Amino acid sequence: MDRRREELEKKRQKLAELRRAREERKALLESQSTQSTSTTTTNSNTGRDRRAIDDLVALVLGERPSTPNTTTQNGSDRGSDAGSDFSNSRPTSANFGYSSPGTPVSTNETRHSTLSMSSQTAQAVPLYVAELTESQAFVADIPPLEHVVYSKEIQTTDGSLEAPEISEEEIRKQIMEEFELKEKIKMAQLEEEIKRAEQEKQEEIRDLTEEEAKNIQKTQEFAEFVDLSSKLVERALNEKYDFMKDYTLGIDVESDENSGKHVKFVCEFWDEKWCKNRSVTDVNWSLKYPELVVSSYNKNPLAPNDPDGVALVWNEHLLDRPEFVFHSQSDVLSVMFSKFHPNYIIGGTYSGQIVLWDTRAKSLPVLKTPLSAGGHTHPVYSIEMVGTQNAHNLISASTDGFVCSWQLDMLAQPQDYLELLHPAHNKTDEVSVTCMGFPDNETTAFWAGTEEGNVYQANRYDRAGSKAGINQYDTYRGHHGMVTGLNFHPLHGPVDFSDLYLTSSVDWTVKLWRAKSISKTSTQAAAIPPLYSFEHADDYVYDVKWSPSHPALFGTVDGTGQFDLWNLNADTEEPFVSTQVGSGKALNKIAWDKEGKKTAIGSSDGHVYVYDIGEMATPKPEDWSLLQKNISEMISNQENPASK
Repeated sequence: MDRRREELEKKRQKLAELRRAREERKALLESQSTQSTSTTTTNSNTGRDRRAIDDLVALVLGERPSTPNTTTQNGSDRGSDAGSDFSNSRPTSANFGYSSPGTPVSTNETRHSTLSMSSQTAQAVPLYVAELTESQAFVADIPPLEHVVYSKEIQTTDGSLEAPEISEEEIRKQIMEEFELKEKIKMAQLEEEIKRAEQEKQEEIRDLTEEEAKNIQKTQEFAEFVDLSSKLVERALNEKYDFMKDYTLGIDVESDENSGKHVKFVCEFWDEKWCKNRSVTDVNWSLKYPELVVSSYNKNPLAPNDPDGVALVWNEHLLDRPEFVFHSQSDVLSVMFSKFHPNYIIGGTYSGQIVLWDTRAKSLPVLKTPLSAGGHTHPVYSIEMVGTQNAHNLISASTDGFVCSWQLDMLAQPQDYLELLHPAHNKTDEVSVTCMGFPDNETTAFWAGTEEGNVYQANRYDRAGSKAGINQYDTYRGHHGMVTGLNFHPLHGPVDFSDLYLTSSVDWTVKLWRAKSISKTSTQAAAIPPLYSFEHADDYVYDVKWSPSHPALFGTVDGTGQFDLWNLNADTEEPFVSTQVGSGKALNKIAWDKEGKKTAIGSSDGHVYVYDIGEMATPKPEDWSLLQKNISEMISNQENPASK
């Protein structure tokens, strides 16, 4: 429709240009006609004056004057030029063979005069002098060259004038009339074409029938357009800004009593279609887009036709529905944004497959690992990405003790394959891994939490003093139930605490550990106790995570719906802030955003809650030294239990 409108506009412009060109030609022809008339008049007057001069010269020389026939009229220019040359070069002191006008002279006298004149000329200074003679000879009447001159009269050979034919003005008038007629025809055709195009345009703009409208609504293009447009509108409507905020107060006033003392409830994510009757199994923040959160879910037993597992990407500016919906053939137990690919989302499933989704593609995985002995065949509860932008791997661990290393662009088979075995295991040799963690800047050594409650240190490769697999001698004992979460202290700030890690368990406790240096190998079996045990919870503690910004701050979630924030520099007996989240259902997972300002919490009823930590997330300069002092006291108490 827009293209048709542009064509009509172009045709109107062309019509206007034709009219303007016609007016310009008309004005130009009129001006030329005026100039031609004046030029013809001037030439006629000039010709009459020249003929009069020629006649006068001819009479002086004794010749016949020019006649008013065609010879005189056509040869006026030539006679004029000859007379001019002759009069300018003729001497004034002699007749040079001529007597007085009309008197003939003898031939001898003429020859004598000529010779004497020649001798005188040779002796004198050379001058350009015309030599005039007169002889009796018949004159051949050669007709002059005809010159075509535009005039109101036509010359004839016998000197008579015929009746005037079509004048120049009439010819010009006829040409203008023919040109105007052509222009009128062209303009009429163009106007007719414009009228026809406008009529076609009016026919195109018509109301759709009900059947046509339904057919359009069923198309994929229409659905994508509505989905994208409505998302944009909802993002704008959900943008919250407190225009009544008083900046003179300098503090944030908490109005929600349920949001906790120092934490503020931001929003919750829930979708009736995809979250109902499902539990959140994992949450993770995007490192590229700080407003995006991904959460994974298990199957909905009441919807057998829906995918067993889903992963939903939520946007803080789009609360009522997910930004992206991804499907899986099996329950998704772990999920994360790729650290080095903003569009990739990775999931570990109950069937053992590793799936890769792309936000630029559809809802199904773009890549996935095979269900074979070459990969996992048991549930994958833990996935980690280690390395740098140019060299990185995805590490996954399943409950049958297998640890695999993958490259995201080649999931057909693992790059490395490791089976964790422990001969001293009380039932089987295999180690059932439920969670694992890598210290910062470490890609080979990792720590794994198991179903029996122990934590083991393992190596992906053989290295100096230790072999690939589990370290058979060092066992971190302290929990009396399955380890549900394991997280190493992030490497930031002036002091390195990257050897500290936290674990959560179904034994209602959270424990702080100090990882033994992998360079110090043990020669005999040893049980390493925790540095400290936090025993505030009244139910299973499902997850624990260090703050990425504050060195002494970490958060826990438990089965009673309690979200606790601990500050080791403030108190180790009670949480610094304790908040009841949602409806009181069990909270399964917690994740901090990149800046450490917000947390995302996954619930067993399918809800995802986002909390703002506020000023608690901002550390003070003395927090690192104070934490270092507290950790030293814990180490001292561990080594000397009697000194407590």
